[in-house]
Amino acid sequence: MKIGAAAAALIAVPSKLKAVESPLVSAPPALVPAMVEPARATRALSFVHTHTAEKLAIQYCCDGLYDTAALGKLNHLLRDFRTGDEHPIDPKLFDLLHELSVTLGAEGEAYHIISGYRSPVTNTMLQKRGGPNTGVATRSLHMVGQAIDIRMPGVKLKELRDRAAALKRGGVGYYPASNFVHVDTGRVRYW
Repeated sequence: MKIGAAAAALIAVPSKLKAVESPLVSAPPALVPAMVEPARATRALSFVHTHTAEKLAIQYCCDGLYDTAALGKLNHLLRDFRTGDEHPIDPKLFDLLHELSVTLGAEGEAYHIISGYRSPVTNTMLQKRGGPNTGVATRSLHMVGQAIDIRMPGVKLKELRDRAAALKRGGVGYYPASNFVHVDTGRVRYW
């Protein structure tokens, strides 16, 4: 079975549904479409980076497949703005953000990014600068592309935290003094 160039540029989206026998069994597993709910087959997000002023509104998932070109643009936007280092961001983090915007009734509204990927050099610098009570973890999920610090204008920070926690899709940290909420795709925990 031949796979077209457009299909080769897409990655299958994970699903909460049970796996079913796919008609594309001869295709590489990364190209086999996942079974997704129809409302979630196409997903888009919008961002404003608070440190670089970059803006991005992008559809990253279409017909149940991740668009690798879109993921590349998101990886660039969420790079360590201090060093310029880029790292692949966990697509499940984008799914979490999409689901969060849906539960907030804020689809299409821009998340303001405070921190995305964080290089080990930056992570160490932030720990030293902030001291022992900085809140910067030694093995931060920011360093593996599984965390983001955000806020959303027009949405109270406490509501953003509560809705993210209700999803039970990973960690949620609340930083009202710094005006952001941390979300990640690690184990479910709250602070």
